[in-house]
This record gives sequence, structure tokens and C-alpha cells, in this order.
Amino acid sequence: MIKFLLFFFFSCCYILCFSEVVESSDQSKNEVSILLSIKEALIDPLDHLNGWTKSPENEAGNSSAHCSWRGIGCNSNGLIENLDLSHMNLSGRLSDQIHGLKSLSYLNLCCNEFASPLPNSFSNLTVLKSIDVSQNYFIDAFPVPAGNGLAAVNASGNNFSGSLPDGLGNATLLESLDLRGNFFQGSIPRSFKNLVRLRFLGLSGNNLTGELPAELGGLASVETIILGYNAFEGGIPAEFGKLTNLKYLDIAIGNLSGPIPAEIGLLKQLSTVFLYQNNLEGRIPAEIGNLTALQFLDLSDNILSGEIPTEIARLKNLQLLNLMSNQLTGSVPPAIAGLDQLEVLELWNNTLSGPLPADLGKDAPLQWLDISSNMFSGPIPTPLCNAGNLTKLILFNNAFSGPIPDSLSRCGSLVRVRMHNNRLSGTIPVGFGRLSKLQRLELANNSLIGQIPTDLSASTSLSFIDLSRNQLQSYLPSSILSIPTLQTFVASGNNLFGQIPDQFQDCPQLSLLDLSSNCFTGNIPLSIASCDKLVTLNLRNNQLAGTIPHQLAMMPTLSVLDLSNNSLTGGIPENFGNSPALESMNLSYNKLEGPVPLNGMLRTINPDDLTGNAGLCGGVLPPCSHNAASRSKQQGLHAKHIIGGWMIGISTLLVFIVAAVGARSLYLKWREGNCFEQRFETGKGEWPWRLMAFQRLGFNSNDILSCIKESNVIGMGAAGTVYRADIQRLNTTVAVKKLWRSTNDLEMGGSGDLVGEVNLLGRLRHRNIVRLVGFLHNDNDAMIIYEFMQNGNLGEALHCKQTARLLVDWVSRYNIAVGVAQGLVYLHYDCHPPVIHRDVKSSNILLDEHLEARIADFGLAKMVLRKNETVSMVAGSYGYIAPEYGYTLKVDEKSDIYSYGVVLMELLTGKKPLEPEFGESIDIVEWMRRKMREKQPLEEALDSSVGNTKHVQEEMLLVLRIALLCTAKLPKDRPTMRDVVTMLGEAKPRRKSSCNSGGNGSNKDKPVFTTSPGDGLM
Repeated sequence: MIKFLLFFFFSCCYILCFSEVVESSDQSKNEVSILLSIKEALIDPLDHLNGWTKSPENEAGNSSAHCSWRGIGCNSNGLIENLDLSHMNLSGRLSDQIHGLKSLSYLNLCCNEFASPLPNSFSNLTVLKSIDVSQNYFIDAFPVPAGNGLAAVNASGNNFSGSLPDGLGNATLLESLDLRGNFFQGSIPRSFKNLVRLRFLGLSGNNLTGELPAELGGLASVETIILGYNAFEGGIPAEFGKLTNLKYLDIAIGNLSGPIPAEIGLLKQLSTVFLYQNNLEGRIPAEIGNLTALQFLDLSDNILSGEIPTEIARLKNLQLLNLMSNQLTGSVPPAIAGLDQLEVLELWNNTLSGPLPADLGKDAPLQWLDISSNMFSGPIPTPLCNAGNLTKLILFNNAFSGPIPDSLSRCGSLVRVRMHNNRLSGTIPVGFGRLSKLQRLELANNSLIGQIPTDLSASTSLSFIDLSRNQLQSYLPSSILSIPTLQTFVASGNNLFGQIPDQFQDCPQLSLLDLSSNCFTGNIPLSIASCDKLVTLNLRNNQLAGTIPHQLAMMPTLSVLDLSNNSLTGGIPENFGNSPALESMNLSYNKLEGPVPLNGMLRTINPDDLTGNAGLCGGVLPPCSHNAASRSKQQGLHAKHIIGGWMIGISTLLVFIVAAVGARSLYLKWREGNCFEQRFETGKGEWPWRLMAFQRLGFNSNDILSCIKESNVIGMGAAGTVYRADIQRLNTTVAVKKLWRSTNDLEMGGSGDLVGEVNLLGRLRHRNIVRLVGFLHNDNDAMIIYEFMQNGNLGEALHCKQTARLLVDWVSRYNIAVGVAQGLVYLHYDCHPPVIHRDVKSSNILLDEHLEARIADFGLAKMVLRKNETVSMVAGSYGYIAPEYGYTLKVDEKSDIYSYGVVLMELLTGKKPLEPEFGESIDIVEWMRRKMREKQPLEEALDSSVGNTKHVQEEMLLVLRIALLCTAKLPKDRPTMRDVVTMLGEAKPRRKSSCNSGGNGSNKDKPVFTTSPGDGLM
């Protein structure tokens, strides 16, 4: 009986073991099929998975043969436990069959090119412990595996959207959750309070809203929280004070408001706090001094007020303290000088006052000190560079007084010294020129005296020197302008004297030289023409004499030349008009004489830039007097006639007549050659075409005129007809606008007005302004020649079916909006006088080959010389005209801003300013306002072809707010274009970091987005 029982027991064991082996073998074969289906769905350009093929071993029943395939790891039963396909440049999709890998515990798809959704069957992987799908382009929702054993999830750096998965709150064993750099929206689920083992929580760089859940304060194990780059509401919960294990807290750029809770002082293990760029207000809590482990504290760009708490001096491990751009007052606590680990101290842009601690830097390894734009006074502390680590010393816009410490000129680590706009006195210490790393030295607008140290000439690193607006009194060191790295040298507004050293042979990088408002004498050095990269040369308000070197005209990059208020003599060199880059030249108030050359930019130079030279004439100045020359010539002819009469006889009438005819012919030729301008001004349309060039041209007027025919018309507007001109021999294409003109055209004015306006517009230089190439005109007609834009105009790109595929994504439209705004900022603020376009509309915004916006059609532009100038007629296009413009006829920048707001609405809605669907006499602005009054969802107004996802709609709605501000009914309620550019920057579409991490693991301790301005230094 016992033998029977033993036999039965061993038989059962054998059957069970055999069945497990068979089952394992069958499951293993099934896994091979699953892997092959996964491979089939993938795109593997580098053929990393070429070893994933069925082999005779698989067919023969070797159940573990696939365990040696690349990226595969099996358990002791030969079943797949680890699937690692990271860093293989894979794309395509992840097969639904993956749920058949029943033993899969570790999945790593990091750092590939997947751009599809994760399969829904993903949630059936019930034994998963670790998921890493980071740094891809996965879209849609993130499916959560149903099992409870999940310990690590990394889905950062993707395009997942929708709400944060509430089901993650059930993964109670989860220790690391990283969902940074996606498009998740909504609030943080309160179910996350169940993640009691969680040590790392990363949700930064999404579109999260709502309040921070107080329940997060129950995550007793959490060590790192990174929640920045979101749009939360409310403040930091006081419950965060319960996170006693927290070491790293980053909620920068999170739209937080309210005060910093005092409870934060309970987090004794905190080493890093980044709360910059929020709306936090109130005082910095004194309890922050209890964070004795703190190393990095960044509270910059908030609305914090009050004084810097003295308790901060208790943070003995502090390496970075950044409180810049707040509303802090009072003085710097003296005890801060005792922080012997402090490397970065940034306090700029507050209202701090009083002296700095006298021993600041004595015991600390300071690397970066920026306290600019405050009200600090007193002396600069001597021991700032005691540790020899100071690289950036930025003190400008304060009231520091006393001398510059000699110790700074011996600080070999210095890279930047910026002390301008203070009350410093004494001399410039000797030694800055020997600092091998010093690149920037700015001491302008102080009360420095004495000489420019000669050792500056020995520098091998300085690129920027500004000593202007001091009381320096010395010669200019002979070789200071030959510093090999020097790009900018400014010493204007001093009492420098002597001759400018003629040692410019070795100035390979010099781009700006300003020696104006000094007492320099002698000639302009000839060797200055050897500075091939010089863009700006300003020598005005000196005592320079001699002639203008003609070599200056051939400098390849010289754009701005100011020699005014000197004692220069002679004439203007003939070749100046043909200078390859010269755009601005001021020669006024010298002793120049002779005719102004009639070539290149001298034909259109502003007469004010030549005034004060009594001997100059012709060109843009009054014509040279020819009376004396006429009398001399006539007397010569009379003498010849008398002598001829005596020689051949008075009776030879025929010879006399011939001589008279010859004299008259010579006179007419002389008159024709010297009275061009007079005939041009008084002609009757018979005078030939004149081409005014704004840059070097390879074509002439005949090349342009041959293209002005109906077959080349590419557009027509209020100002004229636009032609495409293909210059075949140069392989060049330009656009030519032939302007409408008539004697009753009040806006256009006469020839002189038009030439003057076009001349000013021809000087506009900005990447978002269509560049005028030339101006072709005679008495009756005028044509503007400008760059040809192959993608047409914005109106066609938005509203024409033929070009409807040009702007299919929001980012492209946003970039166009920014480009137009930057162009208008240039016109309104950087032009003198300011330029008001007066006809901003989509058809006047051209698109280049990269879809970058260029503002065009200045046919209605006006140079604003005084505010509220009244014009003679309503100019602009219906649908774009500001409401006040039609009845007040007042010109200012606010008119352009209204029109720009309409263009923004076009970009957002894809609709024209006037559409039948708006209703009779209703434009797009009123249509949008009506939707707001009736509380209709504004999302419905957005162009569905680009705003097809929730996160894109939210980005577009931010810009819609800007458009509504720009189109406010009252001009005073509209922002400036500078404000618009700032607001657009805040509404920039979010995009994840494109940087893939090296190695097989992702560095979860580093956020996807930049954390602090001081991080690069650390």
C-alpha cells in the first residue's frame, strides 16, 4: 500500500512538472511570435533588431533561444522579464500584442522617435514594475498598467495629453513618477495622496491648472518635487510643511500667488528651493533661516517686499542666493558676509539701499555678484575677490562712491566688470589689462579722473571697453585699439587729448569705435581703414583737422560714420557715395568745401548731415554758383572773336556766324551738363527715369522697365500695382510697385516730398521689414523696388485655397505674429522720427521662404514728428482701421496697434476682417466682442485646422487676449508694441526639451526644463 502511495505521489509530481515545462515551452513560443509582431510594427532605420528572427533552435523547441536577442532579458523559466529598446532611433508604433508578455516586469523605450499613442492593451501588463518611455513623441492619454506592483514610471519629454491619470493613485508601491515635459492638463489628482512610498514627483512643463492639492503634504517619503512651468492657481499649501524628507523643491514659473508659508521652515532636509518667476508676495519668512541644509535658494522674479531677513545668515551651506527682480527694500544684512559657502549672490532690480557689508567676500568663494539697478551707496568692498573665484562683478545703476579697489585689478578670475552709472571717483587701477580672462570692462558715467592705464593695451582677452562720460584726461595709449579681441571701444565724453594713434593695422575684431566729445587734434589716421569689421566710427565733437581719408569709403562693413563738429577741410571724397555698407554719415559743422558728389548714398543724404559747411554745394544742397565761370568763359570767347576778326578780317561774316553758332552750342552743352537738378524739378514728364539705390545694384532702370507689363502683375493695392521683375542676366528676382499718382493726390505730395519719404524708408533695416532695394522715378511716375517674397502675403496664405497648406500649425502662425510685432516695435521706437505704418493688414505682411513675416507697403506710412498729427484723409483698409481714426484723423502708434490686433484675430480664426457670417456692418472685432458678451465659448471662434487639440487651443486663447487688448475701443487702453512683444513671449507655445540623455538610464534628478538662472554656473 505504501509503495502504491509513493508511486502515485511521484507520478503526480512528474505530471505537474511536465505540464509546467510544456506550458512554459508553449508560452515561450508564443512570446517569440509576439516579439516578431512588435518588430513588424516598428521602423528600425539602423537595423538594431536584425537578430530578431525565427531560428532552427526556436523551431526545434529551444524555448529560451530568443532570450539572447538584443534588448531581451528572461527569468529562470525562459520567459521575457525585461524589454529594453532604448536609444535605438526606433519609430512606428508599439504593437497591441505586447500585452501577451505576461511576465514583463521592466520596459524601457527611452530616447527613440515614437510618435503614436501607446496601445490600450498596455494597461494589461499587470506585473510591470518599471516603465520608461521618456524622450519620445508619444501622444494622447497615458495608459496606466492595472497591476499594483508598479515602482517607477518615467514618461517625461513626450506629447501625452489629457488629464493626469487618476489611476496612478492606486499604484501604492510607486517610488518615482516622472511626467515632466508633456501636455497634461487639469489639476493634480487628489488620489496621489496614496503614493506614500513616492520619493520623486516630476510634473513640470505641462499645462496643469487648479490649486496645488494640500493632500500632497501627506507624501511622507517624497524627497524631490518638481512642479514648475505650469499655470496653477493659488499659493503653496501650508501642508507642504509636513514633507519632512523633502530635499528638492522646484515650483518655478508656476503662476503661484500669495505669501511663502512660514511652515516651509520645518523642512530641515531641504537643499534646493526654486520658486522663481511666480507672483509670490509679502515678506520672505524669517523661518527660512531654519533650513540649515539649504544650498540653493532662488526666489527671483516675484513681488516679494520688505527687507531681506537677517535669519538667512544662518544658512551656512548656502551656495546660491537669488532674490533679483522683486520689491525688496532696506539694506543687505551684514551677517550675510559670513556665509562662507556663498558662490552666487543676485539682488539686482530691487530697491535695496545702504552700503554692502564691508567684509563681503572675505570668507566666501564668490563667483557671481550682481546687485545692479538698486540704490546701494558707499564704497565697493575690498575683499570681494579674496578667494580668487570672482568671475562676474555687476554693480551698475547704483550710487557707489569712492575709488575702485585695487584688489579687483589683481583678480585673475574676472570675466566681466560692469560698474557704470555710479559715483565712483579716483583713477582706474593699473592691472585690468593683465587679467587674462577679463572680457568686459564698463566704467562709464562715473567721476573717474587721471589717465587710461597703458596696461590695457597688453590685454589679450578684452572685447568691450566703455570708459565714456568720466573726467579722464590723458593721451590715448598708442596700442590700445590693437587689442586682438577688442570689438567695442567707447571713450566719449572725457577730456582726452593729443592725436588718435595711427596703429589700427592689428584690429581684427573692432566693430565700434566712439571717441566723440573729447579734445583730439591732428588728422584722422589712415590706418583706421584697415579695420575690416568696423561698423560704427564716431569722432564727432573733437578738434580734428586735415582732409577726410578717401580710404574710409572702401571699408567693407562701415555703416555709421560721424565726423561732425570738427575742423576738417577739403572736399567730400568722390568715392564715399559708393561705400559698400555706409548707411549713415554726418559731416556737419566742419570746414568742408566743394561740390557734394552725386553718387550712391550721397544723392539722398539728409542735408542736415552736411550743414555747417559753408563751402559745400550741389547735390542735396543748393546748387553751386556758376556766375564767375560763365563770365570767364564768355570773356575768353570774346577775346578769341576779336583776334579772329583781326586775322581773317571783319568782313568774313560766314566765319563769324560759324563761331557764334559754335559758342552757342558749347554753352548749351555746358548748361545741360550742370543744370540737371533744375531741369528735373521743372520738367514736364520728358525727363528720363532716375534710379535711386539703397544698396549696391547689378541692374539698371531699363532692366526694371522691361518687366513692367501686365503679364508680370502679381498684386494690386491702394498704393499701386505690384510687378514681378526677373532680371535674367543676374538670376535675380525683385518686386516692383508702381505707385498711383495724380496731381490731386494729397497723401503722396510732390516729387520732393515723395523722394524724401522713400529715402527715409530706404534706410529701414530690420529682419521683419521688407527691405527697399531702390526707387525709380521721373516727373510723373514712381516705382519702389523691394525684395521679392516667394510665399506671397499672409492674407493669401490664410484665406486662399491654393496656399491653404502653408500655415497648418499654430507655431507657424505664432511666429508670424511675433515677427510682425517686432517689426512694428522697430518702426515705433527705433526709427527717428518714428514711423507709423497706417495700413497694417494681412495682405501687407509678406512671407519669405522660411515663412518669416516681413512688413511691406509703406505707401501710406508717415513719419511722426509730433504727437497727434492730423492727416488730410482717412488712410488704411476697412476692417483694420481703428475706430477713432475715421473721425479724428489723429495719427499715433495706437492706430497701428489696433490694426495689428485685427491681424492677430485673422491668424487665430482663419477668417477675414469682414465676413458675411458676422452680420451687416459687423467686423471681426465686434464679432469677437459679441461672443464675449453672450458668454459663448471662444474656442469655437478659433481656426479648427490648427486649434484641434486642447493644449493648442489654450495657447491660442492666450494670444486672443492680447488681440482683444490691442483692439480696445479707447486708444489709451491699448498696450504699446513693446508690451505686446512681452506678452507674446509669455504666451509662447510650450515645447519639450529636444535633448536626449546619454546612457541607458535617464537622469531623473534633473528637470526637463531649466531650473534656475544660476544653474549653469553651479
